[in-house]
Amino acid sequence: MMQQKMSEGSAHRLVAVIARVMKYLLPVAVSAGMVVWLFHKVDIRQIGEIMSSGVDYRYLVAMMVLTVLSHVIRGIRWGIQLRAAGIPRIPVLAESVSIFGAYALNLLFPYLGEAWRCVYISRREQCKLSTVVGTDIGDRASDGIMILLLVFIALFVARPYMDRFFDRYPLGEAIDRITTSGGLWIWIAVVVALLVAGDYFFRRTAFVKGVNRSLRRIWNGFVVLFHMKGTGLYIVLTFGIWICYFLDTYLCFFAFPFTRQLISGQGYCWGLIPGLVVFVFGSCSMGVPSNGGLGPWNIAVMFALSLFGISESDGAAYSLVCWSFQTAMLIASGIFSAIYIILSRRRRPAHRPVMDKANLINSGNSEK
Repeated sequence: MMQQKMSEGSAHRLVAVIARVMKYLLPVAVSAGMVVWLFHKVDIRQIGEIMSSGVDYRYLVAMMVLTVLSHVIRGIRWGIQLRAAGIPRIPVLAESVSIFGAYALNLLFPYLGEAWRCVYISRREQCKLSTVVGTDIGDRASDGIMILLLVFIALFVARPYMDRFFDRYPLGEAIDRITTSGGLWIWIAVVVALLVAGDYFFRRTAFVKGVNRSLRRIWNGFVVLFHMKGTGLYIVLTFGIWICYFLDTYLCFFAFPFTRQLISGQGYCWGLIPGLVVFVFGSCSMGVPSNGGLGPWNIAVMFALSLFGISESDGAAYSLVCWSFQTAMLIASGIFSAIYIILSRRRRPAHRPVMDKANLINSGNSEK
């Protein structure tokens, strides 16, 4: 019996080790594989010539400034959710730093930054981590809604170019086939049914009780989106974030001679239609686990530009230069975040733990 328990424990440890290795190695492998494929498809010498003589770097610097602005706006928007969840007002600089550090850490491992910013706020304000995680999920859910909205807009205003992607490329054909067939939705329904059944039949176990408690806290942090003060400002800030993101892509069109043609091209609406298509492709690619989008984002942007007659080498040069400048900005802002956190810890006095909104309500009921 004891030997059996030891073997089961060893198996669990082995599974845990394999899961951890896959968690860190898979994004690196995805990024490396796609970068190798990218350089195999393009002319490296031509890319070097474009980068050395054909780029107006003023627009890339403007793009970096806009990216910083989008992160500041995102921090302010997250602060609205945190206050609605019962967490006291945080200085705008601290809100911005939480976003700067998160995006810098995402360059190392996907979603590591999301975990870090939740832990950072939880420790800084001494509040429940699960509540902060719930607000983070709400934050990302808002982004998901915006991406879906942008996809629908692109399908409407840039339908010929989107159809060209679905018809010309195997990836587009696969996406069209998967999303229009019923098999995908059946599998999703089966998985959801199994999870619900498992929760019901094992609801009395300590593990499931703990999971449900955490999920309730996460849900409480998420639903503040629907009854919080400042909903109008939250919506305005959400559009502000995504307008900045779009302008990042659009401004970079001015930096390259081959994309400047898209701005003056007939039927392109001053380059807004190509900008929207490239932006949507790049945004959707961020769902692929990789280091800061390296690989999936570059290839998605290259595909999108090819729909408007941009060669693979030119598209690769555009994506690599833009990604490199944005990454440099993320690293710089991450260093700034680290310095700010170190200095603020030295200056900030200790304070009483802050209770989240759910705990405050429970405390008031118990006193009654």
